[in-house]
Amino acid sequence: MAVVANAWGAPQPVRISLAKTPRLSPLSLARRRFSASSQRPPTEGPLLLHAKEVAAPLGNSRKHLKGKPRVFFLDVNPLCYEGAEPSLRSFARWLALFFDEVSLRDPIIAVFDGEEGNEYRRQLLPSYKAHRRRVLRQFLASQSCRGFDSRLSSAELQVIDVLQKCRVPVIKVNGYEADDVVATLTDQVLQKGFRVVIGSPDKDFKQLISGDVQMVMPMPEFGRWSFYTLRHYHAQYKCDPSSDLSLRCFMGDEADGVPGIQRLAPSFGRKTALKLLKKHGSLENLLNAAAIRTVGKDYAQDVLTKYADYLRKNYEVLSLRRDANVQLEEDWLSERDTCNDSAVLSNFISRLGEG
Repeated sequence: MAVVANAWGAPQPVRISLAKTPRLSPLSLARRRFSASSQRPPTEGPLLLHAKEVAAPLGNSRKHLKGKPRVFFLDVNPLCYEGAEPSLRSFARWLALFFDEVSLRDPIIAVFDGEEGNEYRRQLLPSYKAHRRRVLRQFLASQSCRGFDSRLSSAELQVIDVLQKCRVPVIKVNGYEADDVVATLTDQVLQKGFRVVIGSPDKDFKQLISGDVQMVMPMPEFGRWSFYTLRHYHAQYKCDPSSDLSLRCFMGDEADGVPGIQRLAPSFGRKTALKLLKKHGSLENLLNAAAIRTVGKDYAQDVLTKYADYLRKNYEVLSLRRDANVQLEEDWLSERDTCNDSAVLSNFISRLGEG
């Protein structure tokens, strides 16, 4: 079932009263607090980017406030990595940037992977995310930092505590990955007349992009978040997002352990797949057509008939599920109270410096 998580297990977001703090941005105050509290360099690199490394606030952040209101989804798990290594400092840095330069006061819903979230896809394809198994979950379950409340014994609870104190509801649904929960809730948010912005580096979300659904991606090389819209998708892929999932079934997803068709048929490349999909619209339409008539050159026809089941399995693995047991709550659509952001983030970062 759906879980609206907080540090103490209550069913609703925690409301914590804090003393008034100077109205500095989370980035500015957190940077100042860290400089004052730590005289030694952190072991995982800088907690926050230096001023010269931080890009100017995103040019289209405020422009998007016009028209339909926005709801942000924050895919938390990928933000807890520094490169390939789990890191609370990475989470703190990206969250501070997100609050300060991206979401502003718009509502945010944070989503975690649920327990056994990958098992549905691993039953279909054992290689799915095989190299990632348990790495982040072990870190989130065991990592602790000196100076934190003793009740917050794991890194996951520390992250949840920060989000809840910043008035961000946190959602986990057992048996579902965060991607599936976001896809489920996206449909519900759109029905309420809002636009959706998904904060994540995960390319799986590109299958959701439309005029009312955008992404905003962390860009480590530039030290900022960057919006990714329908216009960007068209410019990058020269096709419509409705074809994204079908195209990825041919190309595979090496990062997630999903092999592409070239593993079995090296001559069948992206250009061929894209040409056929533009003509037939979707993978299922293409495979159905190939089953009754010739739809391309001999080598392409052979692939489509011989490996139809293989491609359909890729489709099932890569497509986002929209049946997670979670219902949107009206409170999640309200303008976010940001008064605690600076104090909460600077305190969190200070204690990371002590750990």
